[in-house]
Amino acid sequence: MTFSPDKTLVRALLVTVCRLLTGIKARWRATPQVDQPTIYYANHSSHLDGLVIWASLPATMRERVHPVAAADYWQKSALRRYLSARIFGAVLIERKRKSGAPFSSDDLLAPLVTVLEKQESLIFFPEGTRGGGDELGEFKSGLFHLLQRYPDARLVPVWLENLNRVLPKGSRLVVPIICSATFGEAITGPEPDETKIEFLNRAKQALEALSHA
Repeated sequence: MTFSPDKTLVRALLVTVCRLLTGIKARWRATPQVDQPTIYYANHSSHLDGLVIWASLPATMRERVHPVAAADYWQKSALRRYLSARIFGAVLIERKRKSGAPFSSDDLLAPLVTVLEKQESLIFFPEGTRGGGDELGEFKSGLFHLLQRYPDARLVPVWLENLNRVLPKGSRLVVPIICSATFGEAITGPEPDETKIEFLNRAKQALEALSHA
């Protein structure tokens, strides 16, 4: 791996700032598997969610774990483009074509499958959009279809606590509050006799269970 001074320094700075603002405490229920492609899926209530999970990972893993994020947000400015591409290695999803028509499921999942095929990992928010943080929203079908396309990926739930209070939806004011990220044990992907709804409910329940742990 080539040493890149800007990536090294900016990453270290972001991790330090993230920890100062959130006091983030990472709890691992199982030892992370560095060399196995993994989908870390989490509840979503803040623009800081992806950064917090990424910063909670061991430093040796961050190069190989890529947040999945909306292109329309992360391409709005040169700074956001730099952070998403150069620092986080994010996979940006274009939700609509220039014509305004939505992309197909296959179009949206293709770059995610490419990452997993490279034996690297993803940070994924199955609710699709940010919620209020008080309760978990319904999971969209993307997680199910992604595992249909790449069934060998490990699936690890990550419960984020208090992130909605650090940067509330609609606010630009960051409020320092102690937060936590609980990484659960891996669950299995869709079983042969399991419907899409059954699998998504099972994945959601596994994530919700971490909120009570």
